[in-house]
Amino acid sequence: MTLLLIGLIVFLGAHSTRIFAEGWRGSMVAKLGANGWKALYSLVSIAGLALIVIGYGAARADPVWLWSPPVWTRHAASLLTLGAFILLVAAYVPSNRIKAAVGHPMVAGVKLWAFAHLLSNGTLADVLLFGSFLAWAIADFIAARRRDRLAGVTYSGGTIPTVVTVLLGVVLWAAFAFWLHRLLIGVAPFGR
Repeated sequence: MTLLLIGLIVFLGAHSTRIFAEGWRGSMVAKLGANGWKALYSLVSIAGLALIVIGYGAARADPVWLWSPPVWTRHAASLLTLGAFILLVAAYVPSNRIKAAVGHPMVAGVKLWAFAHLLSNGTLADVLLFGSFLAWAIADFIAARRRDRLAGVTYSGGTIPTVVTVLLGVVLWAAFAFWLHRLLIGVAPFGR
């Protein structure tokens, strides 16, 4: 559990600099240059992610059960993660209405993903992992929307890219739900 906690602190700490330390982040970008900052940020993030994966894997081997989620939560989680995948794609497809409406669809997608997994998993490691990501995503979304308002940022969207966004999100969700989740995580969401 210790590696999971350290990994969460490192990964989410790096991803929280714009929330809690915007001035420090700006001074580091000025000092290291944009590419230097991105390289440092990436290295720290990769290290944190590796610790999360190793720590969560170890915790799953000897789970501490807090509750046993009912079967319906798996179905609800599937629907919520479908929305999360659409939001993830919306972050990258230009000029889509989802991004125009949400502003920061990737962070909103992380909120949905984390909530879905909190709902359908009942171990201490799940609460630590998905609860931490949910708390971070809520704080980051609020901070990002506040920055947008202060800077007068608006997002525009068209019609065709929105259809493409939704279709790509559904395809990626299906690939992950029916094949990749079991391959990468070791759990088949639909029991196969």
